[in-house]
Amino acid sequence: MKFHTGLAAALIAASVGVADAQESEVLFSHKHWQVSVVGWDDGSVGCVAEVKAPGESFMIWTFPDGAVQLQFYSTAWEFGEGQTADLGVQIDRRAPWNLTGAELYKNSVLFYLPDSQAGVNFITEVARGNRLYLRDNGGTDVQNYSLAGSSASISALIDCGDVITKRTPGNPFN
Repeated sequence: MKFHTGLAAALIAASVGVADAQESEVLFSHKHWQVSVVGWDDGSVGCVAEVKAPGESFMIWTFPDGAVQLQFYSTAWEFGEGQTADLGVQIDRRAPWNLTGAELYKNSVLFYLPDSQAGVNFITEVARGNRLYLRDNGGTDVQNYSLAGSSASISALIDCGDVITKRTPGNPFN
């Protein structure tokens, strides 16, 4: 309950009167992971779970509409706009996942998870995994990320997503 009260206060702070393009508040940290609520100057909010290494990060974003986006970031990458690629992700020694049509943008690879059991299964694998490998379409390793602490962080991300979903304005009569 304490987590939800603190989260609600952070959401208000992050979404009211934001002067910059983006403002964030750390809600939870565990091992290499950090979970934050992010507010943008247009009043929109999102939650992100992120594992970082110098110049590199893997993020899982959730948004009020229920969308879940993966973001792989590296200072070594320099993409233009409008580019896509077919990539692979493997967690530990489990079967690989295909990220067909992942968007390449500046220093990031972006991919929306399907709103289906497959998306849930992917998040479950991340929560239970030890290491995630990002690979090119040919199966060559591009980057890998520690998943130590991911289970608790995914749980905090889900809690954050539940709160921002509940605060989305809508028709109360539907």
